[in-house]
Amino acid sequence: MKFILGTKVNMTEFFSENGEVVPVTVVSAGPVELLRIFKKKKDGYDAVQIGFQAVTKARGKNKKSYKILKEFKLGPADISDAKIGDIVDVSIFAPGDKVQISSVSKGKGFQGVVKRHGFHGGPRTHGQKHSEREPGSIGGGLRTHVPRGMRMAGRMGGDRITQKNLKVILVDKENNLMLIKGAIAGRRGTLVEMVSKDSALGTG
Repeated sequence: MKFILGTKVNMTEFFSENGEVVPVTVVSAGPVELLRIFKKKKDGYDAVQIGFQAVTKARGKNKKSYKILKEFKLGPADISDAKIGDIVDVSIFAPGDKVQISSVSKGKGFQGVVKRHGFHGGPRTHGQKHSEREPGSIGGGLRTHVPRGMRMAGRMGGDRITQKNLKVILVDKENNLMLIKGAIAGRRGTLVEMVSKDSALGTG
């Protein structure tokens, strides 16, 4: 399994060799360092911990630290090839790879039912006044309580979104950039977790 961490840069257009215009999201990915290896015999599961966005500690002998630490579960074959200190960059991916991307969507604050759930609201006529976007009845009948799961106004966005089978369009190793076809959830600068199960882990 191949994996990497990155941040969303922006969206743009990419012109393919045959002149086709492809909407893409630019992701600044890696490099990341393997910091710890978890094995099933000792830890109960096979995984690796990686560090992203290196910083230098203010104290100590210039020891390197990371802002972001993440774990990725791997298979036994991938674990046997992994070594602490390995550096993973965008070169492990290639154009045409299908990846699974997880990120946090934009937060939109407290929203009403029309925007949050797509309610059509009340009619503009027939005695309505200042109630075009109201939710309507939330009880009804002989119920004396609000049913569990009733769609109502509330905080919207800020959810972890996982998108599967996104296609890698271009890999720029020199600038640590990747172009992913389509839109990726989140604002600019959002942390992006990218995984591909096409082949075994590659390290650089």
